[in-house]
Amino acid sequence: MSERSTFCSIRLAVLCLLTSATFPALGQEETPVFVITPEESKITFYIKSSVALEGSFKKWEATLMFTSPDVTTGGLDIKIQADSVDTGSGMKDGKIKSQDFFNVEKDPLITFHSEKVIQTSPTTLDLPGTFTIRGVSKPETLTFTVTGKGTGSGEIKGTMAFDRRDYGMNKGIPFVKIADRVEVTVNLKGKRVSGPPVVFKQ
Repeated sequence: MSERSTFCSIRLAVLCLLTSATFPALGQEETPVFVITPEESKITFYIKSSVALEGSFKKWEATLMFTSPDVTTGGLDIKIQADSVDTGSGMKDGKIKSQDFFNVEKDPLITFHSEKVIQTSPTTLDLPGTFTIRGVSKPETLTFTVTGKGTGSGEIKGTMAFDRRDYGMNKGIPFVKIADRVEVTVNLKGKRVSGPPVVFKQ
């Protein structure tokens, strides 16, 4: 098991213990507990530009938690190491890490935190939360599609789009025309390690 997988598992276990302490009426066996599998998951981004500008992050952690079997009691916490961005080009990576964009030296983390789940259909969910990049925090929503319901393992694939200028990324890249809209895809695979299945409205 990698260091990242071990850290995610330990962090999830601690959060579940804290959740149990906060909601004493529910025993651990009554609360769904999930573990995200980093090796099978990924977080990517795409920006429309005159030169291909898309990539992924190599270092991140995600925690999916519930306080009861009801899907609407779920929450999601994502922390990304900004300097782990990988576009396949050292030149592009360097520009994105610079103070004009991610400013990784001053703000090393990109985060998303949601404590609410809104079921919008039998297989889709909205997770409104707080997105933080470059030290700027704003409300954003991840829209997820769920597969593998009730099987004990599955996948949630979500998308979010934001305007980079809202977060202080106002500059461009020399000789490259880039759009303001940034599209983020969060593809998480995991399994339920204890507790009952999550209940969805049909």
